[in-house]
Formats: sequence, structure tokens, C-alpha cells
Amino acid sequence: MEGVPRSVEASLTSPAVRVAGVKAFLGRLFLKLWRWTPVGTKPARGSVIVCAPHTSNLDYLLMIFTAWTQNMNLSFLGKAQLFKPPLGWLMRATGGIPVDRNAANGLVGQMTEAFTATPDLMLAIPAEGTRSKAEYWKSGFYRIAQSAEVPICLAFIDKSKREVGFGLVFEPSGDIAADMERVRVFYDGKIGLKHHNFGPVRLREETPDEGAAAG
Repeated sequence: MEGVPRSVEASLTSPAVRVAGVKAFLGRLFLKLWRWTPVGTKPARGSVIVCAPHTSNLDYLLMIFTAWTQNMNLSFLGKAQLFKPPLGWLMRATGGIPVDRNAANGLVGQMTEAFTATPDLMLAIPAEGTRSKAEYWKSGFYRIAQSAEVPICLAFIDKSKREVGFGLVFEPSGDIAADMERVRVFYDGKIGLKHHNFGPVRLREETPDEGAAAG
């Protein structure tokens, strides 16, 4: 590359950059073939990525391909048992993070440590916790972001516009009801692939009596 310093030229032709370029190309190609449009931009720093509506197995692929177009590596949680041979390497290679359900510091503590070790971690969490209709979202995404002191990014799928991407980014304020109202406004009108499976956007913790009963 004429006129480009050798150090810069080497970085532009490094294996990591080439792999990122191939993934970005494949992400755009697959989305185009499926007639989906990637929108928005990835968060500027490590974040908890809320993925909704989560109503189909295809949601994961659409979000992965969209992340590739942004040169973004999404990580996801999995049971520790899934990371053992023979497929453990595949789980890690695709962004999996093993979770020990019996660990003394719990899920929130483990993920806080993960963000400390990897500040640019992009942790994707389907807050509904299931592809079936649920009356409440699970609050893990909020508690992890709060404990790790990282932003929450709202990622989405909208079948009505055939758009998939990243939207609102905000810091959890500690006022769960107010923060969840922002989440509700954002997801209002966004249609999942099997939208009849998309339940209310709310946490048990928003209603003190119900949160206490759940605990």
C-alpha cells in the first residue's frame, strides 16, 4: 500500500482484520438474501445487549449476522456443562461464556468479573428468558449492567419493517420502573418473528409486592 506506514499496513492485513472483513461480508450477504436490513450502530464500549423480541430460533442468527456487519463479537451465557468436550471449543469459539450456577458469587458476580477482565465485552441476553410467551422479563440483564457499571443496549428484531439492529443505549439509573418505561417505549410497535409469543415488557421488581413475593 503506497504511502501507508508499514505498521498500519501490517495491521490492515493481519489475520484478525481479514477474518473480521470476511464475517462482515457474510453478515451483509446473509441478511440481504433473507431480505433483512441491519440498522443502528454498536455501543461505544462494553455493554449488556438486550435482545428482543425473542420468539424464534432464527432471532439468534439474525442478531449474529447483524453484529458481524458491525465487526462486533457478541458473547452469550451457557451452562458450564456445555463447555466440556467434545463441543466445548465450539461454544467458546462462537462467544459462549460458561456459567456456574452453584458459584458462591452467583450469575451477577460472575458476569461482573467477566466485564472487569474484558471491558469491551458485548454480552447478549434475551431478557425474556424463553421463546415462549412470558408474563415477566428476567431482571438479570439489569442487575449485571448495574453491578458491572456498564450500559444497557437495546437490540431488536422488527418483522414489520424487516429490520434488525441496535438502538437505545442507556446507563441503569437504579430506578427500575423509570428505566423499564424507556425500554417499553423503545420496543413498542416492534414485531417479533412469532409475535404471539412476545409477552409484556416488564419486570417483577417494578412492583415491590410482586418482587418480594418472587424472592
